[in-house]
Amino acid sequence: MRILFMGTPDFAVPCMERLIADGHEVVGAVTQPDKPRGRGQKLMPPPVKELAITHNIEVFQPQTLKNEGFLPELTRLDPELVVVVAYGKFLPNYILNYPQYGCINVHASLLPKYRGAGPIQWCIINGETESGVSTMFMGETLDGGDVILQSKTPIGEEETAGELFDRLSFMGADLLSETVTLIEAGNATREVQDDALACYAPMVTRETGKIDWSKDAKTICNLVRGTNPWPMAQTLYQDVPLKIIHATRGEDAQGKCGEILAVSKKGILIACGGGETLLVDEIQMQGGKRMQVCDYINGHEIAVGTVLQ
Repeated sequence: MRILFMGTPDFAVPCMERLIADGHEVVGAVTQPDKPRGRGQKLMPPPVKELAITHNIEVFQPQTLKNEGFLPELTRLDPELVVVVAYGKFLPNYILNYPQYGCINVHASLLPKYRGAGPIQWCIINGETESGVSTMFMGETLDGGDVILQSKTPIGEEETAGELFDRLSFMGADLLSETVTLIEAGNATREVQDDALACYAPMVTRETGKIDWSKDAKTICNLVRGTNPWPMAQTLYQDVPLKIIHATRGEDAQGKCGEILAVSKKGILIACGGGETLLVDEIQMQGGKRMQVCDYINGHEIAVGTVLQ
């Protein structure tokens, strides 16, 4: 099948690789423009572009798809199917309506739950115990198209967003392969989403990782996991930004919310809501490296009684 692939980040790479491995003709890869990264702010290509180049697939990086700006290329490529995986832009009607078999999307949630740009992070932040991937026919509503297939997986008690991201990317590739086979054979089913069950997962920002110490320990642990590897859960220690990489619930103890109650080789014990505590065993101070607390306190003091903000 002639397929136009539209995607940008690492999550999309296994899906594109699978289409190639399955023998489909990927006629082009549409991805976001190169962006500056790192301290030198050097322009770097998106992962999908890098993969496309290695397979000699034509790459397109339009600043906008509006006003039929991509129509000449779309007409020239003449895809039978458009596959979208974490592309990052809305598709206008002239693209949605062009391919013979339509446009399909691989989304990292069990739709209709967690529509939007941050489904993996928010399902962990919200304490969900199950996640998965969905394939759907795309329409004008954000992630609201008819579902074709879904695949579920439990979320590990300590699994981070980054770890779940990696697992779901390969689950998505498998589900996409099965979905395209069904579409090609004319056997793809359509299940209308129940909008009453929908919830929105907005794009995660640095502000998302800010810890509210009045919350209970489990809620804060979920935030730590759900914002790892970016933007990381964060607080202020004596007005200096502090990232919390890993934490578990500690023994109940009284203190002001955010107060450091004890420091030991086991970690930093911090008071939070409901008389609960958080035991933090891995941190990153501003300008420093990620470190186990047991190693950090060998050369640095962490003052008991300090209230984190």
